[in-house]
Amino acid sequence: MTATTLSEPASNRAGLLAYGGILAVGAGLDLACRLYPADLPFWMPWEFSWPIYLATTLSLLWFFSGLKRLDAKERPGLLRTASFAAGVMLIYAVVQTHYDYLSQHMFFFHRFQHMVLHHLGPFLIALAWPGAALWAGMPEAVKPVLRAWPVRAVVNVIQHPAVAPFLFVGLIYFWLTPSVHVIVMLDDRLYNLMNWSMAVDGLFFWCLILDPRPKPPARVSMGLRAILTMVIVPPQIAVGALMALSSTDFYPVYKICGRILPITAISDQHFGGLILWIPSSMMSVMALLLVLNFMRLDEERKYNALRGLA
Repeated sequence: MTATTLSEPASNRAGLLAYGGILAVGAGLDLACRLYPADLPFWMPWEFSWPIYLATTLSLLWFFSGLKRLDAKERPGLLRTASFAAGVMLIYAVVQTHYDYLSQHMFFFHRFQHMVLHHLGPFLIALAWPGAALWAGMPEAVKPVLRAWPVRAVVNVIQHPAVAPFLFVGLIYFWLTPSVHVIVMLDDRLYNLMNWSMAVDGLFFWCLILDPRPKPPARVSMGLRAILTMVIVPPQIAVGALMALSSTDFYPVYKICGRILPITAISDQHFGGLILWIPSSMMSVMALLLVLNFMRLDEERKYNALRGLA
């Protein structure tokens, strides 16, 4: 009997224990949020969500399990590992801690939440380029689902270079339309749909842009990716500047919900507009610099390959 055969039952037991632990902790959090919502510390969920909890814990479990199974050459380094963990935990923090309560009662907290969901968190995850580690760590039963043609067809549409920037900016505009926003902020189901759509679209967009590989196998050439990073900037600046400079309160729903800080509605809106105007747009500049660096590294690889053949 080989060492590999001996290690398989132990590995299976460890996997079952990990999944059991995830479910047990989730059940505890769910029960605590139901029974003692007012007594929980800030870092606990305001409203527990099984889908968000499982998406967070399973992605971390699969990533770190996959790290052990990858060859040393394929394994993400320390910075990429830290980037992935930071991106996942930032997304979790703005939707599964008491910060979510703040975002429902102040517009600028809400805009920071969406900057993390749509920009910073997915950006850090994409920068880690975690696909190989996640694939190596996930159960075999999940892989056929991700390979299925409907899933691949949806991804192909979302990441099409003509669709991706339109969808990225369009979701911002749609959820910030005053008539839509007031309904969403008063309906838990639509509120959750809004947050999920921002996070998922952000992941697909930044994974398209921050692919370190040339085309092929990347979907889009590096030159086109550089253009896409700049295409999304003017619309974001426009809507951010409109909110930051306007003297009209576009979102009176926060008065209905009850603002938790003693500032005026216009000041609240101005701060939110600045978040969309400046930090969110700067993420595109950072992406452009990274894409240009990918181009430089690719040219160096080609040059070194030609020198090796000479």
